[in-house]
Amino acid sequence: MWSGRWGNYADTGGLYRAYLLKEAMVRVLDCRAEWLAKQKLDEWVRWARRSRLEPFKRVAATIRQHAHGILAYVRSGLSNGRTEGPNGKARTITRRSFGFHGAHGLIALLKLCCSGIHLYPVHHWPGLTH
Repeated sequence: MWSGRWGNYADTGGLYRAYLLKEAMVRVLDCRAEWLAKQKLDEWVRWARRSRLEPFKRVAATIRQHAHGILAYVRSGLSNGRTEGPNGKARTITRRSFGFHGAHGLIALLKLCCSGIHLYPVHHWPGLTH
């Protein structure tokens, strides 16, 4: 049984097991070979089911249902991050646009903020000539 600076790991109420499960899932997602990722994912699901941690049992069931998508990520290395970034930006702009009288203001603000155009206001300083 592990005993370290903070005492016996059995006293943590499953926190140490949860940490180990999380780190093992990170290693599964780091695999580059699909066959190895499938094997490690199956091992992880079995371990999570036996862990006596209810949240991890639920996650294991969800991962079992979506294993094909996880393995597709391992195979292709693609994620939905490129779509989630602009989606978050659009949601932020939508929150900023509350109070506009119609959708035209929101659409104009979305086009302005997402188009890559940078507008620099002209400053006129009294007494300053070019």
